Amino acid sequence: MRKIVQCSISVSAALAILVSGVPLSASSQGEDAVEVLQAPAWRPVDAATGQIVELSELEALARDFPNSSSVRLRLLNAHLGADDMASALQDIRWLYEGGYVLSEGAQGQLLGMYEGEEAEELAVLFASAADPLATSEVVATIPGEAGLVEGVAVLSPDILLASSVTGRTVWTGMAEDWFPLSIIGEGNISGILADEEGMLLASGDLGMSPAGEEVFSGLMAFTEDAYAQPFPAPEGAQLSDIAGDAAQNIYASDPLGGGVYRLRSGEHDIETLVTPGTLRSPQGIAPSEDGSRLYISDYRYGLAMIDIASGEVSRLPADIPVLLDGIDGLWLHEGELIAVQNGVSPMRIVALALTEDGNRITEMRVLESANPEWTEPLGGSIYDGALYYVGNGQWDKFEEGGVLKEGAELVPTQIRRIELGETNP
Repeated sequence: MRKIVQCSISVSAALAILVSGVPLSASSQGEDAVEVLQAPAWRPVDAATGQIVELSELEALARDFPNSSSVRLRLLNAHLGADDMASALQDIRWLYEGGYVLSEGAQGQLLGMYEGEEAEELAVLFASAADPLATSEVVATIPGEAGLVEGVAVLSPDILLASSVTGRTVWTGMAEDWFPLSIIGEGNISGILADEEGMLLASGDLGMSPAGEEVFSGLMAFTEDAYAQPFPAPEGAQLSDIAGDAAQNIYASDPLGGGVYRLRSGEHDIETLVTPGTLRSPQGIAPSEDGSRLYISDYRYGLAMIDIASGEVSRLPADIPVLLDGIDGLWLHEGELIAVQNGVSPMRIVALALTEDGNRITEMRVLESANPEWTEPLGGSIYDGALYYVGNGQWDKFEEGGVLKEGAELVPTQIRRIELGETNP
């Protein structure tokens, strides 16, 4: 591979905005010991889980994943199919309590299924949806020729890096002045970590490569005076999101195969931390400051915690009604999980406050929701108390193989900035 900018890989604390965490354990030291509540176990999920249609099995799935709107919508459809209108009404209440908004078409159909007080209640629920909240600003615009932009890294407020899945390269620039770096990518480049000393990229076959083409899956590190150093992923794994901890260990997720992987600091072999079949579609990753655990999003089922020492997976529960599925980007910042939720309705960016031990969610702040300038908010990074992220993702414009759909036209990609300290208006 060809050289690019002068840099050397250094995944430091500056790359991952982290908060403290503790291992999942119970104290049993003497009579005065206080037992630490254990997080609930994570139910393994795979492709077959998504095919469940039996009502009783869906009800069990909803109990196992009590913060998943995706699962609750499946249960709602099952209750309607069984003419269990009372249970279906409970499902609708649940969705709206968590902030979900059904489409106008679905609302109209549901209103026609109920009468009297129940119809009146639904009308009130449907009218209670919060207005769009647009709090971010556009700080950079990447030319449409960059293709499908997925990730963003910030070197300074004036120097940004953005990964292109279809362009197989990285673009850099500021405001509207952008150019591609001379990287020859071997796969769909998605995850990106960078600071003033170096850059690390995740590469894999994310469905945006021509059929039959050999694609490199793994990590690529770029150094000051060396060509890219590749770190191949385990066979069959396709890496996408990546995160680094304070000890310079790197973690990566495979949203297609379901595995979670680790490259230990100073090592060359990427190892499997969580085998496929436990998580369905792991995406955003947020390591704890002490390196004991990972918070990770499973796109359809919610937020999980991985104990790094054992690889054990547990569910991150919440003390409030909150939707935790549909999360793409995920970061830790000053005691809160910052989540880009592009798989719920409406799409939003939220801050989820954690307990001191990091085992539960106690509060949620909506930072931005249904911004009319969004198409699909995607990945980004936190820099100086603000989230920089892709505001108008263009995945829907591509067919399998990375071919632009007939009639589709790429537009410039907006990089947006939102302050994380803001509270709800």
